[in-house]
Amino acid sequence: MTPEPALLDAPRVPATPPPLDWLTLGDAFEAACLLRCTPPPTGARRATDAVPGVEFNREDAAQRMRQLLGRLDIPVTHEAAVGGLRRRYELHRLWVPREHHGAYTRVLDAGWRQGRRELLGGPLPGASPARRRWVSRLAAAAWRSALLAGGRHVRRHILGVRITDRELAAVLIRAAAVLDVPARLRPGTGCFLVSVADGPDRERILSSAALEPARRPVC
Repeated sequence: MTPEPALLDAPRVPATPPPLDWLTLGDAFEAACLLRCTPPPTGARRATDAVPGVEFNREDAAQRMRQLLGRLDIPVTHEAAVGGLRRRYELHRLWVPREHHGAYTRVLDAGWRQGRRELLGGPLPGASPARRRWVSRLAAAAWRSALLAGGRHVRRHILGVRITDRELAAVLIRAAAVLDVPARLRPGTGCFLVSVADGPDRERILSSAALEPARRPVC
């Protein structure tokens, strides 16, 4: 019986991309959380212009996103606009050039998937102290993004953020637990309210989410 010929040109299954190193993961995960806090930009752009875009109503959130993307070697254009008549407001739009769109999408998708898995996977048996520290940093990054770009809901007895993304809301609950702070999730109209109690819990979240100095200069 004649053996069947080997299929030399059979399609290969694409290899799983290697995991991001911790430094890259921290920046990519935080940028992905910032993106999930925001709606799609309202300003129209021609297809030949820069894509994609993200829009913030706070300058410090836009500057943080610029800093993170600069660390990830992704250039970005920052545009500021002022609107409103009686009540003035600012919009800060960031645009990634078309030639960097693929890299932007890949690194933020990878950062979100890997960071979310690290946080929601629970404590790993025998995890090294270094890994536990980095998971805590991911937790702080998630809350930093929400406090910068989410809808703040501050009352006398709570510190809260309004989030429209269900997965990000779950990540914030888990991130608070990693930081040893109990958090509550309450559905709202078109959003989720994630909150922590005033007092030591609030102070721990704010302290953990404080911005750290840049680890290298941003161009």
